Parts: sequence; structure tokens; C-alpha cells
Amino acid sequence: MKRQRPPKIENLLDVIKRLVEEGFFRFSKHAITRRKERSISPQDAIHILKNGFHEKRKTIFDEPNQTWKYAIRGKTKDNQEVRVIVAIVEEIIIITIIKLD
Repeated sequence: MKRQRPPKIENLLDVIKRLVEEGFFRFSKHAITRRKERSISPQDAIHILKNGFHEKRKTIFDEPNQTWKYAIRGKTKDNQEVRVIVAIVEEIIIITIIKLD
């Protein structure tokens, strides 16, 4: 029997901003690797989470982990367009960081 998906988070950006400000976030190993490869600082990723916008069409459900993955898009302080993919399970898990051209 297939499990029912949890609901998507309402007021996503408000929830993300609050969790970031309270320090409830961490970078996955994958995100750390990608961040370094793409020359994006942790501060840039955090800036995007606090100031970016939710790309709703990029939201996907991760069946194996039974959680939603959300795409937050914004610009770094030096004007690079970046997408940060996160899941929220008690804290924000920053899954990956993508530099957009």
C-alpha cells in the first residue's frame, strides 16, 4: 500500500527565513561539494534562502525519503543567479546548489 504524501509547506519562504535565522539548517555533503565546485559561499546560499523566491514548478516529491524538495532561486551578492534545493525535516537540509547561467 502506497503511503500518503505529506502536505507541502504553506508559507514556505516565511518558514525557511525563520529556520535560517534560528540556525536550524545544514548543508548535505552533496551541497558542500557542489557549492565548492561552483564557487558559491555558504553566506551566498543563506542569502538566497532568506531573500530568494520559491520556484514552485521545480518542487518535487522525493519518494525514497518521503519529503518535498523545494527550489529557492535568487542572486548572490555579486549578482550570480543561483538555485538552492532544500528539504525541510525539522531543520532545513540544503541538498544542492546550482549556478544558473
